[in-house]
Amino acid sequence: MTAYDTLYDTLRARFSCRAFRPDPVDADTITRIVDAARHVPSWCNAQPWQLILTSGAATERFRAALYDSAQSTAPAPDLPWPESYPGVYGDRRRACGFQLYDAVGIEKGDRVASAGQMMENYNLFGAPHVAIVTAPQALGPYGAMDTGGFVTAFCLAAQTLGVATIPQAAIAAQAPFVRQHFDIAQDRLILCAISFGHADADHPANGFRTDRATADDIIDWRKR
Repeated sequence: MTAYDTLYDTLRARFSCRAFRPDPVDADTITRIVDAARHVPSWCNAQPWQLILTSGAATERFRAALYDSAQSTAPAPDLPWPESYPGVYGDRRRACGFQLYDAVGIEKGDRVASAGQMMENYNLFGAPHVAIVTAPQALGPYGAMDTGGFVTAFCLAAQTLGVATIPQAAIAAQAPFVRQHFDIAQDRLILCAISFGHADADHPANGFRTDRATADDIIDWRKR
């Protein structure tokens, strides 16, 4: 098997885990994940990413407080959310949502049940760990873009070590609460979180996989 094949298989195997077992990931494994992810490229080698990582009681305190905050506080992300999902982007978004609802038995149009499923974001989907991902405000969109590469590498490295992940922009909606809870400096953008742990393979929320655009959908060849 070539290095490409190994990477390709890892990319295909990774999925957004929406139900975790409670058993923790050992600290050495978490360190190995970060040690691999730190090698991603960044503009001018700035390496703008930083993580706050929780485990044990710290995760449980954050989970409970975050859930309470999300029930009573309007979204206030540090970066503006998309204005819309036009065309194919909206199609893909809806398809993912319908797959999730079908998997967990939520009927189309059941707004109470779908809202309850959405709130599982703030329960960290039961994960024993969460990484709060930040970047310097001064580096603006490109610092955020570089950090997105780190998030991807974190998830892939975790996959190779048998650790499931889900990057969560939803948690950035509670940026003021997250900043206060962890005493994060005002000059750092709260971009997202990554909840992670061992997947609950029997949970229906983990029983579907999204379709992906093909290479031909992505590439616009210019040969002349």
